[in-house]
Amino acid sequence: MSKLDELLVDVAALVESGQSDQMSLTVVIGGTVITGRLAPEAVWRHRVSEALADSDRLGESSAVFTAPTRKDGPPTHLHFHMARVLQGTVGIPETGGMYRGSIADVSAWTMGDFSYSDH
Repeated sequence: MSKLDELLVDVAALVESGQSDQMSLTVVIGGTVITGRLAPEAVWRHRVSEALADSDRLGESSAVFTAPTRKDGPPTHLHFHMARVLQGTVGIPETGGMYRGSIADVSAWTMGDFSYSDH
């Protein structure tokens, strides 16, 4: 996108303010469809740090995600948890993951997340 979608920035700001912790969103970033629930950046960083800290090989990397978040200006990124990359008829990973994407790179979006059915 050449110009940020102000409505999407407002949605991200609502989540960052802590006014919504159940905001589901589906976006297209670089041709990839990502669906899941948005989280404030600080919560997202904390969850990623915890996951890394539990790893024998990646534990030391967890400190990168514990740095304080910057609060100057509107949000520039979307932070997804319980998210899936949609490919064909499946979401990867099935259990959801942690994704971060630049709002400037979003080419399309819709409220809500997608789920699959075998029927």
